[in-house]
Amino acid sequence: MFFAGFDLLFSILFPILFLVVLGMILYAIIGNIRTWNKNNHSPRLTVPAAVVAKRTEVSHHHTDNTMMHTFTTYYVTFQVESGDRMELTVSGSDYGMLVEGDLGKLSFQGTRYLGFQRN
Repeated sequence: MFFAGFDLLFSILFPILFLVVLGMILYAIIGNIRTWNKNNHSPRLTVPAAVVAKRTEVSHHHTDNTMMHTFTTYYVTFQVESGDRMELTVSGSDYGMLVEGDLGKLSFQGTRYLGFQRN
């Protein structure tokens, strides 16, 4: 009696949860493809800019009881002549070379950082 109800509940909930998880994965993949495509169709621009802020985001992923992987994402906020600010993801080496207050030429394509040349 109890197991018959459990089987019915499982047969309803499992497909729903499977579809929700699958939908979340597809949503993430499609969002990343859209961003990549938008960046590729954006013009490459080089504009005068200043480095106004830097930050990092550290995420930890546990694979089992003994292994842990740490990933660091580096962000730099640039301010262009119009006063607009944009935060771009940069590599760790570029992050280390940039200092708040640096002035120079920012090269970017959409939300993709291409480089920064100091004056």
